[in-house]
Amino acid sequence: LTLELPSLACFAMNKRKFEEPKTSSVESHLVSCSPFQPQYEPEEKIRTVVVENFPMLGKAAAWRFLEWVQENPKGVCSLPTGKTPEYFIKWVQRILQGWQTPEIKEEAKAFGLADAKPELDQLTFVQIDEFYPISPQQHNSFHYYVSEYYIKGFGLDPSKALLMDCSKIGLDLTAPSFGPTGEPQDHHQMSMEDVWPDGHVDLTLRTRDPQTRLERLQQRVLRQVDQW
Repeated sequence: LTLELPSLACFAMNKRKFEEPKTSSVESHLVSCSPFQPQYEPEEKIRTVVVENFPMLGKAAAWRFLEWVQENPKGVCSLPTGKTPEYFIKWVQRILQGWQTPEIKEEAKAFGLADAKPELDQLTFVQIDEFYPISPQQHNSFHYYVSEYYIKGFGLDPSKALLMDCSKIGLDLTAPSFGPTGEPQDHHQMSMEDVWPDGHVDLTLRTRDPQTRLERLQQRVLRQVDQW
């Protein structure tokens, strides 16, 4: 399994020449522990670290993330959802909860982190994806996922989080009661259940003429969602 190193892939040009790429203490430690070189030129263009297994990949990403937090305590972050970050989340929580234990202190020193415990409550979290239409309270929604595992699990400040609420997207509460043609625009008074009563979003309404009043409503909402 490989971990791409974004900072290692960033080069600064000076007088038409590339400088040596900058790295982090965590990435340097990972490279030193790997039997592989971070890059085999000229075939490879991106530097990577090869780790033994999927849980180790999560651990490596956790330490790199916490290193970034120490360097950017008021930074902006977007983190993945689903099964991919499972071990990343577990390792971040384990490291933060056991920061004062000898085991974690030793690892933090090996990875080159500062002694102070990373504080995540000043970060701004940005949700990057969501299902539509889905209630943010539904346990399969990404809103629910990031709220449970990142906002609560990492101790982030919910007031600094930019989350997607699909129960409101496309339902403009400030819209006038009537459109430019005089047709009532009642979608600003409706819920998602009113707009999509069977839970099915007909994407053909993007390109075809609506046949019913409900389809006209759905088309207007769908266009607002696309614009959003």
